[in-house]
Amino acid sequence: MKLDWMGEHRELVEKIIRYGNAYSNTYKLQRSYGTDMTFSAAQIQTLEYILEAEDQEEKMSEMAARLGVSRSTFSKNVKNLTEKGLLEKYHLSGNRKDIYVKPSDKGREVYMKYTAFVRELCFDDIFKLADRITEADKKSFIRIMDLLADVLLWYGEKEQEPRKLIKIEPDNE
Repeated sequence: MKLDWMGEHRELVEKIIRYGNAYSNTYKLQRSYGTDMTFSAAQIQTLEYILEAEDQEEKMSEMAARLGVSRSTFSKNVKNLTEKGLLEKYHLSGNRKDIYVKPSDKGREVYMKYTAFVRELCFDDIFKLADRITEADKKSFIRIMDLLADVLLWYGEKEQEPRKLIKIEPDNE
């Protein structure tokens, strides 16, 4: 069957799907990424975001929303990173309810080793190609990725039809 709905964009859609599948297959796998400990892509992204936003005093719930992950997923990643000594938890005096997380010195060190590893592994090649496209094309590509992420986030939260139990009649077994 020919899939005409994609028109001339079939190859682009195919590559997006291929990337999404490859990423989902490795997202939760624990790897060392050139460091002396193992962690998942989900965990390192959490650490990366916390490092990048550490001077913004965001609560964990706010960070989860900005990352596009559920609060429970974010909390699980923070718990794992804290147990590994890569994050430290804080609360404000007079408010024990709101939790804030900051990178530890070990977290910074591991992140630096990780970035050197992944930059050499794949991002140097990606950046060389990105340097050859126009800023307008980069903005268009970024917009495409944002549209995809927005739809996936929306669909992940969308309420699905409730499942119903259907009685199996003895003569239909």
